[in-house]
Amino acid sequence: MKYLSTRGHADRKRFCEILLEGLAPDGGLYLPESYPQVDDATLTRWRSLPYADLAFEVLSLYIDDIPADDLRAICRKTYTEAVFGTKEIVPLRPLENGLYLEALSNGPTLAFKDMAMQLLGNLFEYELARRGEQLNILGATSGDTGSAAEYAMRGKQGVRVFMTSPYGRMSPFQQAQMFSLQDANIHNLAVKGVFDDCQDIVKAVSNDLDFKRQYKIGTVNSINWARLVAQVVYYFAGYFQATKNNSEKVSFTVPSGNFGNVCAGHVARMMGLPIDKLVVATNENDVLDEFFRTGVYRVRGSADTHETSSPSMDISKASNFERFVFDLLGRDGAKTKALFGEQLNKTGQFDLSQDPAFAQAHQRYGFSSGKSTHANRLATIKDTFERFGGMIDTHTADGLKVAREHLSAGVPMIVLETALPIKFASTIVEALGREPDRPAKFEGIENLPKRVTVLEADVQAVKAYIVTHCK
Repeated sequence: MKYLSTRGHADRKRFCEILLEGLAPDGGLYLPESYPQVDDATLTRWRSLPYADLAFEVLSLYIDDIPADDLRAICRKTYTEAVFGTKEIVPLRPLENGLYLEALSNGPTLAFKDMAMQLLGNLFEYELARRGEQLNILGATSGDTGSAAEYAMRGKQGVRVFMTSPYGRMSPFQQAQMFSLQDANIHNLAVKGVFDDCQDIVKAVSNDLDFKRQYKIGTVNSINWARLVAQVVYYFAGYFQATKNNSEKVSFTVPSGNFGNVCAGHVARMMGLPIDKLVVATNENDVLDEFFRTGVYRVRGSADTHETSSPSMDISKASNFERFVFDLLGRDGAKTKALFGEQLNKTGQFDLSQDPAFAQAHQRYGFSSGKSTHANRLATIKDTFERFGGMIDTHTADGLKVAREHLSAGVPMIVLETALPIKFASTIVEALGREPDRPAKFEGIENLPKRVTVLEADVQAVKAYIVTHCK
């Protein structure tokens, strides 16, 4: 299996090369040269597998430069009941009329990012040991990626984490999860700006090829293909739980800011998983909803990025969207580069509404979208608690609200849960008049000592910090 850049770079690379690299040399994102196809017999064989073995089967289609026995061992080490709380790892919970929640937030940091990040930590440690190398991971988080990465990488041999986050914009619980870690290989950098500023810094450092090579810079954001492909697995797992045979289709609704989670669903669909619709649910930062409604992709500046009660989706520049547009445009690297590497930087938007390819977003690729507001979140959290006796977080509420607008008779709709409610306690209190349940291991976390450095939203400031602390 070889990987190519969405922007047409001539290089073709193996999985373990791009695992440690992140962005392609031309600033593009890596994708496989083609998507492996999964037939009916394979789906039938996979249907009864435990999650760790299903993960091995899916990942082995994309990873052929790690021996099969080693990859199987890594998957079994990662996806255990001890780490994720249940034997199913991602149990499906029925609500009503073919509507389900897929629980993805039972890992160490109570967010779906653990599903991929725990695997990534083990892959990094394996490959770095095999090479006898070190890696300095530079990441950006709007809330959950940071803690998931840090908990997955803490104490890992050969790995340091430098995680940027928007200063003051995460929930107190999210900040405490990250900033309370005292491990020497974990560095928290609170940037005076919004998530998109953090993400721009990560991309700028990754695009400085000399600096990247000298200081061994890698990424854990979903621009890293390894993280995205790990997320493909739970689409298969959800499908198998919601259906009895392979003739049935399902739809998924995915709360989305950076497009990584739902992009994994796109990959699963391209592989042959019988997915009807992929519904993108946004909050007030509705860049993606606007595109799927109008064909116009218009990023917002920091001043126009709303601070909402589903803060992990307060994103106005969706990195992984480039992967989908590359497929949408017939895998035309030159055209993708012109849109993302040039036009977007000049004008802040591009318009595909008149391009015949735009209609294929709905017709061929099954995408739909919708938007949820703070009032919608409160109402959905309250309704879910009163009718079903379950608490959901704010992002899952966005997904559930939008999912109900896209139900089709006879087609199960699976909403991907994104986090546990404790991470967004103030909104839960506003909706329900009570505090959300808190796992015992996180009691008093907000009062623990914190290790965090506040920096300006400046690429050079972040580079200087890395240089000083990477030894």
